Amino acid sequence: MKEAIDFLKDLLRINSSNPPGNEILVAMAIAKKLRESGIESTIQSVGNNRANLVARIKGLGHKKSLVFCGHMDTVSVGEIPWEHEPFGAEEIGGRIYGRGSSDMKGGLAALIMAMIEVSKSGITLEGDLIFAATAGEEVDCIGANTMVADGSLSGAGAMIIAEPSGGEIFVTHKGALWLEVISYGKTAHGSMPEHGINAIDNMTCFINALHDKFKFKYKEDILLGGPTLNVATISGGVQANVVPDMCKLQIDIRTVPGQDNQEIISDIKVLLVEIQADSNAKFDVKVFNDKVALKNKSDDQFIKLALETATELFGSEYKGKGVTYCTDASIFVPSFNNDLSVIVCGPGEETQAHKPNEYVVTSKYIDSIRLYKEIALRHLK
Repeated sequence: MKEAIDFLKDLLRINSSNPPGNEILVAMAIAKKLRESGIESTIQSVGNNRANLVARIKGLGHKKSLVFCGHMDTVSVGEIPWEHEPFGAEEIGGRIYGRGSSDMKGGLAALIMAMIEVSKSGITLEGDLIFAATAGEEVDCIGANTMVADGSLSGAGAMIIAEPSGGEIFVTHKGALWLEVISYGKTAHGSMPEHGINAIDNMTCFINALHDKFKFKYKEDILLGGPTLNVATISGGVQANVVPDMCKLQIDIRTVPGQDNQEIISDIKVLLVEIQADSNAKFDVKVFNDKVALKNKSDDQFIKLALETATELFGSEYKGKGVTYCTDASIFVPSFNNDLSVIVCGPGEETQAHKPNEYVVTSKYIDSIRLYKEIALRHLK
């Protein structure tokens, strides 16, 4: 237990806030820990002190590989003062504090310790156990995309992603579609607005149409509910006495399984064309995040094994749940033609992610090591 806690504290003391990331420092600490336990790993540079890491315990090749997956970057500390040093890894009252303790260095460290425990067990595995630590999940998933491009995880059949779940097992999550809409106008003197084209006014027309008319072909998911739309940022204009000639808007759409992100983009473009036809407005659309929702098959045997294992270990019945955030699974699963079983299960708390004084409950951290180890041994036996 002390070894596991000390290792987590080591990771929390490394500042891997993204931007800029600096995941190379986390990867080096992980490689050192694995090497001390006789497990070799490969650090893959993705540029500018950014890195992935992949380690593997070879099995007999009779089963598809199981992947332990987590990201090494965190969000920034933020402007609000912390009561606990963000990179101090303080342990107080059964909690370990620090940026990334919940999201998701707690889960990352637990996966590593579980892999070490599997290695120490001496049990021969029927398939490989792979550990995959990614860069950039918090911003652009550069790490997951790089792994897909180079085939690092080829042959995988199942994956555990240790994002914060409070120890619950999530079997589905929403997708994310982030769009930037730009409205173009024409400047004029603020006292003579009729000589210009107000880009902010035209953007207001789009926002109203988006809320009033556009329903994204609404679908309800039994575990996730319906899709959501958030108008997140807006900017435009230069000063009070000038008609604004540009306005930029960013929107965050969270999709549910069964929705097609490309179809949503097409529908928004049609809506903009309709607005342009009735006015002097001109628009452009840019996509800067496009992640699909995660949905496992209802009869998935890996999911069944994971739920049964957790129920047996912890004495209460576990049922698959859903979560609104998205993970690297949005990148990995399509690359396997949707033939990759994924659970999201980590010791961190969803409600702690990205907050000041972030913490992980120590007992949940230790429990997650037990769970990951047992799932791996049962699945790969």
